[in-house]
Amino acid sequence: LRGSDLYFLFYFSMGCTLDVHPTENALIVQYEVEATILGELGAPMVGERKECQKIIRLKSLNSNTDISSLAQKVVEECRLIHPSKLREVEQLLFYLQHRKQSNGIEELLCRCFLQLDEEASINNIDEYVELLYEDIQEKIRGATLIFQLARNPDNLEELIQNETVLGALARVLREEWKQSVDLATTIIYIFFCFSSFSQFHGLVTHFKIGALCVFCVFCFLPSVALCLLLNLAEDTRTELKMRNKNIVHMLVKILDREDEELLLVVISFLKKLSIFLENKNDMAETFAVGKLARLVPCEHEELLSTTLRLLLNLSFDTSLRSQMVQAGLVPKLSSLLADEGQRQLSMCILYHISMDDRFKSTFADTDCIPQLMKMVFDCGEEKMDVELISLCINLAANKSNAQVICEGTGLKMLMKRAVKMKDVLVMKMIRNLSHLLNLFITEEETEEFVIECLGTLANLTIPDLDWALVLKEYNLVLYLKDRLKPGSAEDDLILEVVIMIGTVSMDDSCAAMLAKSGIIPALIELLNAQQEDDEFVCQIVYVFYQMVFHKATRDVIIKDTQAPAYLIDLMHDKNAEIRKVCDNTLDIIAEYDEEWGKKIQTEKFRWYNAQWLEMVENRQMDEAGEPFLYEEDGESFIGNRDILERPDLFYSADGIISADAAISPEFYTDFYSGELTQTGYMSR
Repeated sequence: LRGSDLYFLFYFSMGCTLDVHPTENALIVQYEVEATILGELGAPMVGERKECQKIIRLKSLNSNTDISSLAQKVVEECRLIHPSKLREVEQLLFYLQHRKQSNGIEELLCRCFLQLDEEASINNIDEYVELLYEDIQEKIRGATLIFQLARNPDNLEELIQNETVLGALARVLREEWKQSVDLATTIIYIFFCFSSFSQFHGLVTHFKIGALCVFCVFCFLPSVALCLLLNLAEDTRTELKMRNKNIVHMLVKILDREDEELLLVVISFLKKLSIFLENKNDMAETFAVGKLARLVPCEHEELLSTTLRLLLNLSFDTSLRSQMVQAGLVPKLSSLLADEGQRQLSMCILYHISMDDRFKSTFADTDCIPQLMKMVFDCGEEKMDVELISLCINLAANKSNAQVICEGTGLKMLMKRAVKMKDVLVMKMIRNLSHLLNLFITEEETEEFVIECLGTLANLTIPDLDWALVLKEYNLVLYLKDRLKPGSAEDDLILEVVIMIGTVSMDDSCAAMLAKSGIIPALIELLNAQQEDDEFVCQIVYVFYQMVFHKATRDVIIKDTQAPAYLIDLMHDKNAEIRKVCDNTLDIIAEYDEEWGKKIQTEKFRWYNAQWLEMVENRQMDEAGEPFLYEEDGESFIGNRDILERPDLFYSADGIISADAAISPEFYTDFYSGELTQTGYMSR
């Protein structure tokens, strides 16, 4: 309350993402919080959005833990996690339960601990601090004893209460880290113990331990220094400071090392960094993908899984996908499809690679497609994983891949599943195959399924396919006509019907069958309704183009419908494809019908000479003081009516032809002088 005004502060947490902690049995929840101060009338006054991170430590997680119950408990107790993410939480907990815990750091911790026979006591902490002011060996002894205490989380709060402990440790590390590897390593381990808990990060940052660790990384045993930095990077502001010190380039250089435990920490760090665009770009510049590729596959299960997670993050970038293909990752990832533990990650990366047409052919020479097909058929009547079928859909669009997919009974099994399960996504896969192979299927169920079936049929341009038999056998003519009515179905379905009609109209008997059914007037009605939709217009005009090739349908279009008039109107449409199809269609009509041929020729003449005609008409009006073209009843053709409708005047390539077939003199413009010259018609 301030004065007479009342202010309210509202917090809104935005959508969160989940991941596993790289070194602990814990989940990391990353989310955004938006705080808004509202005035008394409810209007927002001040707003701020902040990225936050929460670590959920799972002390009870072990090999005997009931994952489903634990996941349910996590979702119920953490309001940041939406119930819809329950399955994702279960998967992450399952991964944590089965991953091998890193023991490289623990071994080094034990080695430091075993160097002394005495056992540290929190009551003697002042004595241990005094040792830090002695010679190197005594400093090492004092640091080791303090480290023994720091390994027990219960001692951390009490250690912080002693103001001189951390200050003395930070001073020794800063001044003498080059003199003794053992001393520097031990002190870093002490601060690492503090960094494992978020509430102590501010303290570690205060003594600038992170900056010292960056310098120590390349000098000796970098694992613990990197783990400390990784812990501190929970705060995105601290992470930004690390990036400014070129942390990505340093980490990528360490990827050349052979120490698997060290590589696990490095890749975990890179994975965390990779969610930001700037860091991802740094990894692209340093060709990190090539160094990661040598680790796929590897015997260290957790290292392999973490590497795949990093590659998945990077695979959203087109240039990095190209690097993955060049590094030979497609066959490597394909081989991992047989490993149930790594299958999901491998499949997701392969899916991203398959999104680029230039990379689809690389799959044909691997065992990827046979394994995918086996997984598809092993699903039985169960719902197929979306990652699996999505990858199959992408690969089916390539000819080499399509041939592999259809080997043996592959195609037959896919069609059987699509019809039996009414599976829209499998139908999409078959539709992609239909571009390349002799396929046929039809089914009426859900609208989405019908769209895919019609799309598949519309792609078939096989000379030997008896379309007339297909239309009769499945009574498709009536179905197609009914679906042409505006509003009878969703636009996507109606469009597929039009495309289907265009395909079957290539057949003479089918075209006649469709014309007799009254489909052409239905198409014209649809053209009027969808005249603003270029895709509809182009496809309907293409149907007319196909039909004018056949005598039976050509006569219907020319004599019984207004289709040619619509085509003339569309000759000058702003869409180039529509103009092209119209021109080709009108050329055929003009060749077979003399009357329409003259009208088409006239309109083309008018269009190409519109400026010239306008100048002629203006000149005549200026000289006569009134319009010069009138019908017998005195009504003007100019302004009120189209000059093409004048029955006694016709434009041709030879000039203006009157009713008695006499060619009248014409005018043309001298574009250089701007003068009009009376002469015969000259083409421009």
